[in-house]
Amino acid sequence: MGEHSSDLNYPAESVLLAKASRETPCQATEEKTDTFRWTSCGDFTVEVGKQQINAYIQTWELRPCWLHGLDFLFSTEEEHGARFYHYRARFSTPTAREPIPDTASVYFLVEVAQGKAQTLPVEVRFMVESNRLVHTAGESRFSEKWLSDIIQGKASVRRMIDLYSSRS
Repeated sequence: MGEHSSDLNYPAESVLLAKASRETPCQATEEKTDTFRWTSCGDFTVEVGKQQINAYIQTWELRPCWLHGLDFLFSTEEEHGARFYHYRARFSTPTAREPIPDTASVYFLVEVAQGKAQTLPVEVRFMVESNRLVHTAGESRFSEKWLSDIIQGKASVRRMIDLYSSRS
């Protein structure tokens, strides 16, 4: 993945997002039909990226019980001159009965073009934990079910492990 930080334990989703971005480089144009206005490549910073991803998540039709936290993970310099910024949003539905529930993650990659493309908007892609489908922001309708399915799957695995452990 271009220039690596000292941490080589990148999430698989980050690696897949970067691969997809390399295979279909930034397609940003001034005329993009997405109603969400992403910042220009020239104005992008890690903090602006975090603010914009949080604002983008607010456009998703999620019930209010879903809470999320967003973290910047790392950035990489690519051979074609772009810089990739990786973020992870972790979602959960905490309750009084289960204040620390399972989480489901959505990984984001913000591609910032270098050179003459500084006035164009950044390109944003995302993928849901344990899913191989790469979405381009504004071209996919996010489904709350994706998060629910991940959390239900984790709960099922935990129940099977507990059942197996109790037999030992």
